[in-house]
Amino acid sequence: MSVSRKENLGPKAAAGNRQALIAAAAEVFAERGLDAPLSEVAKRAGVGQGSLYRHFPDRISLALTAFEENIAAVETLVAADSTTLRDVLDLLTRQAIASVAFIQLVGPDDDDERIAAASQRIRQALSGPLDTARAAGEVPPTLTVTELALAVGMMAAYVAKRPPGDRRRSADACWTLLSDAIGLKDTTTNP
Repeated sequence: MSVSRKENLGPKAAAGNRQALIAAAAEVFAERGLDAPLSEVAKRAGVGQGSLYRHFPDRISLALTAFEENIAAVETLVAADSTTLRDVLDLLTRQAIASVAFIQLVGPDDDDERIAAASQRIRQALSGPLDTARAAGEVPPTLTVTELALAVGMMAAYVAKRPPGDRRRSADACWTLLSDAIGLKDTTTNP
């Protein structure tokens, strides 16, 4: 019985391998968080760990690349003139429900300048809608972007520990409590 081997395409496979690694990382990190084994990412992508490290020298490089679309989606939403603070919070909530790792990656302050830069992009995206909500009296004038980002992080940390089928309900419960705590008006519609 002969075993058929996959043809080694060498450098021609690099772009495909990179895309497979990004897609696999997004899935694995979404399911298991940022501490998921990188060997699982490589296996799901159908490549060896050596290929993973040729494309991504470390976990943070891989995670930032895997979640770049999430950050870009927040920035794109904020670029629309009619975007409200609730719209941004809703998107971040949906992203936290879908991926336990995304908010882990961009939420906390970190000594790694790459993570700090990603976090800053999210805070910058929150800044404009927060200013508008302050001016409209929808939030207290003293509410800061840092406090709002902390609220998002608190919600995401709780949601990440819940079973996938319970994450939406858990997020809604968190936002009911946090909306009262931070003074976000109109809590009838949770972010």
